[in-house]
Amino acid sequence: MKNKPIGVFDSGLGGLTVVKALKEILPNESILYFGDTARLPYGVKSRDLIIQYSMQIANFLIKNDAKMIIVACNTATAMALEVLKNNFKDIPIIGVIEPGSIQASLDSKSKKIGVIGTVATINSKAYDIALNLVDKEIQVFSKECPLFVPFVEEGMVEGEAINLIVEHYLSSFKNNIDTMILGCTHYPLLKPVIKDFVKDINLVDSASAIATHAKSILIKKSLMSEVVNSNELECFVTDLPRKFEKLGEIFLGETIKQPQLIDDF
Repeated sequence: MKNKPIGVFDSGLGGLTVVKALKEILPNESILYFGDTARLPYGVKSRDLIIQYSMQIANFLIKNDAKMIIVACNTATAMALEVLKNNFKDIPIIGVIEPGSIQASLDSKSKKIGVIGTVATINSKAYDIALNLVDKEIQVFSKECPLFVPFVEEGMVEGEAINLIVEHYLSSFKNNIDTMILGCTHYPLLKPVIKDFVKDINLVDSASAIATHAKSILIKKSLMSEVVNSNELECFVTDLPRKFEKLGEIFLGETIKQPQLIDDF
């Protein structure tokens, strides 16, 4: 069981930012990554549909021997995490919202925290709930940023167009908060352009927070791999494997072995 892989899934490429953090913090762990590229974006879909997709993918990862599942998608974490935990009780399943919220609460001095995310994530108020569980005095300022994901998926992470969109979405945050959660795993690719606009605001990337959280759970449950530097990555997608392979290198910072196309699972 210890040497089985960690399963990670997201609606598309964004979860590779979590994979990158896992590879740095857990170099002995092998990883299965599932990008649901045929059905992205999740952020504009209904809760029932997101739960359906998440259950299908979790089943697939478990059948492929995942010892832990990380829901790297903020929208799926908000909508489906508890359902997944209730249906798959034999393995640990964790999402990105709680670790990111804890990190933001530690970083913020003013207790005024901004959250940017997809329409579904923001409307779920999952971050509001998580942050107020950590500290009831925290004030949460949320903003839907629906255009960020398609821009990132197209590799358009710099230039005039994305600069204008960042300004449009984030102008209201200036002088109101001291910390902002990037509430979507696609958003770390926009970190440079976002930081350039909100210079004095701390940015919290939940990828490293969840990787650290995953490590603590693996240690607690005695599931740490005993294979030194295995760090193998196997990717599965539901559409456009060539595009995933090409753009995935931007997210991961290294070459991706050709992903397997899964169209019936």
